Amino acid sequence: MQKPGLTNEFCRGRQRRLLAVMQRLKLDLAIFVRHEHVQWLTGRYVPRLFSAAVALDSDGRCTVVVPSGGVVRPLAADHVVTYDAQWLATLRNDQPRAVAAAMVDALGSEAVSETKSIGVEFASCGPYLSTVISGALVDLEQEMFALRRCKDPDELACIRFAIAATEAMYERAREVIHPGVNELEVFSHLQAAAVASLGEVPTALGNDFACGVPGGPARDREILDGELYILDLGPAFRGYYADNCRTIAVNGTPTDLQRQAWRKIADVFPLVEHRVAPGMRCRELFEDVRDRMEVFLAGGFSHHLGHGIGLYPHETPHLNPNWDDRFKVGDVFTVEPGLYSEALRGGIRLEQNYRVTEDGVELLSDFSLSL
Repeated sequence: MQKPGLTNEFCRGRQRRLLAVMQRLKLDLAIFVRHEHVQWLTGRYVPRLFSAAVALDSDGRCTVVVPSGGVVRPLAADHVVTYDAQWLATLRNDQPRAVAAAMVDALGSEAVSETKSIGVEFASCGPYLSTVISGALVDLEQEMFALRRCKDPDELACIRFAIAATEAMYERAREVIHPGVNELEVFSHLQAAAVASLGEVPTALGNDFACGVPGGPARDREILDGELYILDLGPAFRGYYADNCRTIAVNGTPTDLQRQAWRKIADVFPLVEHRVAPGMRCRELFEDVRDRMEVFLAGGFSHHLGHGIGLYPHETPHLNPNWDDRFKVGDVFTVEPGLYSEALRGGIRLEQNYRVTEDGVELLSDFSLSL
């Protein structure tokens, strides 16, 4: 099966959207070093142990600096510069300095002179880059996060591919989970299922692999009869994340209380599919679901309701009262209600992935929620 990937067409489209922001802010140049932004603009996935940078000038010319050696060139760049990220197979720890020097050399001193206005990511633009730029720096970080909200078709294909790996992981989980199995053994089976589904090692796997508790990494511990196993899985395909959660009864026979809690949580998803549309306040949805959970189990729902996903596990929109986001067309987001108590033997959390359409939402994770 052919694997999805970012395309030249949509990368160039994303560059044009950034260029419009630059024109509005009267910027001469934008330079980014975050891996996500390099990939989003050029299509080039750069592993986390390596540094890279991408620049877009006011004429729309894209320059990228990437590690040299045995890799596919970026899909959407006018000027590709490589540098040695390793010397005799040893990773250099001064890669950011090498990338900054290579970028400035490629752009020319005039492009970064004191007469220029240059957009960068303030949270990621370290001294190696900022000290070789003479122009006035403008923070573009939040602008880039806003641009990344609307997922293009090539991005959505990568997310769907990652979600399919999650489904394969849950199918394997239901085969191997039983009283007495070790959590580390379950983790190993799930990792293998993700690799088999993706046809390569995922760039992330998820966070919660511990049984009988709301979350945490797998432990050297046998799971117990009567416990509930919350698995919050987030395999990433070349940087694009899936994120959906299922809860499995270890002995296959949940109690009446566990079934009642499961039903209360599962009922949230028809509500989401009926109510969410472009323009709706995310905080309003959170408050509605929280109130419904409180009626069933006071204090049992203790976290956000969900979040956007893409090149980062938690993106906008935030289904969280600490933000006041509104749903927009093109958002890809999760909904993850949960209830937790000792009586539930850990708790139950279920999570679905959705895309916001012109008139509602599309369910992306259409596979079993059952206990």
